[in-house]
Amino acid sequence: MNNMNQMMKQVKKMQEQMLKAQEELATKTVEGTSGGGVVTVEASGHKQILSINIKPEAVDPDDVEMLQDLVLTAVNDALAKAEEIANSDMGKFTGGMKIPGLF
Repeated sequence: MNNMNQMMKQVKKMQEQMLKAQEELATKTVEGTSGGGVVTVEASGHKQILSINIKPEAVDPDDVEMLQDLVLTAVNDALAKAEEIANSDMGKFTGGMKIPGLF
């Protein structure tokens, strides 16, 4: 019975650490860029887009498709980086396993 209590304490401590790590992810930000920095996207560790910055030289009224591609590339870059920090921060608890809904 003592081993069970000890194990439950360890599980509770790990759950608290995971919750804290998830909360910390919300405060972390990453930046994705494209076009040599003419489009910049900032995302949170929870994979939410926080801002998009487009420099005037990226805007060509005759080539809107290029701007769309630049924005799409920068967003995907930011989200990939957010995924990396989430996996890095939470991976120490999951041992690299992908647990749906965890992060």
